[in-house]
Amino acid sequence: MRQRETPRSDVCFAGMRVLSFALGGCATFPALLAAQLVAAPAIAQGYPLKPVRMIVPVAPGGGADIVSRLVAQKLSERFSQQVIVDNRPGAGGIVGLEILARSNPDGYTISQGGVGPLAVNPSLHPKLSYDPLKDFAPILRAVSALNVLVVHPSLPVQSVKDLIALARANPGKLNYGSSGPGRADHLAAELFSMMAGVRMQHVPYKGGGPAMTDLVGGNLQLIFATVSTAAAHMKSGKVRTIASTSGQRSDLFPDVPTIAESGLPGFAIDNWYSFIAPARTPEAIINTLNVEIARALTLPDVKERLHALGIVPYTTSRPEEFTAYLRSEIAKYAKLVKAVGITPE
Repeated sequence: MRQRETPRSDVCFAGMRVLSFALGGCATFPALLAAQLVAAPAIAQGYPLKPVRMIVPVAPGGGADIVSRLVAQKLSERFSQQVIVDNRPGAGGIVGLEILARSNPDGYTISQGGVGPLAVNPSLHPKLSYDPLKDFAPILRAVSALNVLVVHPSLPVQSVKDLIALARANPGKLNYGSSGPGRADHLAAELFSMMAGVRMQHVPYKGGGPAMTDLVGGNLQLIFATVSTAAAHMKSGKVRTIASTSGQRSDLFPDVPTIAESGLPGFAIDNWYSFIAPARTPEAIINTLNVEIARALTLPDVKERLHALGIVPYTTSRPEEFTAYLRSEIAKYAKLVKAVGITPE
């Protein structure tokens, strides 16, 4: 076995033009930026003066890693300073975010953060070494990544109902992989098991990439993977796509049914990624990063790449809005963790 371990976007940039559906008209990018600065500090002058480190708390190859590298590349071009991706996987994101919490709040260390490390871990780990609301400064909620239930082609199932029937006939014998305890793919599998009344064996990894490698290799039977991790294998036929975890069918994959419509009404998991900095990072720097990351996510080549991977940007997210959203997500997943009985592994 390999390394085991433990909304809508209303603003689209087109060059220096911005189409704002929320405002009901068009405005230039400087005009939008000026409007944002009414409620935010001025853009940090001269920042950055040296390379920026971007911690990614998962192994290379998964959705979070892909999004982070796309953003890092565009920030490097924009800043004329290198933004260095530093993968620090482990313990469901705890290893990477511990490093961030101990970093100097000077804007030269930031991190990708997802639903698992930020919203789920507080309930999963009673003695968690960081507080998502106190130890980090939110930059923005960046994207929502579509997750899909994919199985190894050798598994004799074509639908959600087939999988439930097989799992019920073989309790504890089906192995599913995840990018780590408490992450969106793990939560999706646990919610699926609870709602379907089945028992499957969890095999946690340090990221979605390594888990997908083992699925393709036949060491796992299924994964609730991000499309960004599974897309190439979905096209090649190395995995079979059964359903999506979203509440409604994705416009990007209209032929893929949801789990909710395939036999488990009410099933839905939103897999979001964000960017954060250490607490007490100057507000002007946070504002700079917010504006520039949002801009990067709306560049045509980035949007095209994200679209192909089932990823939708939240390009209007402000730091304070993300804080409010994170509070609600922590409360929501506290109930789910208790109901499902998820424990650290």
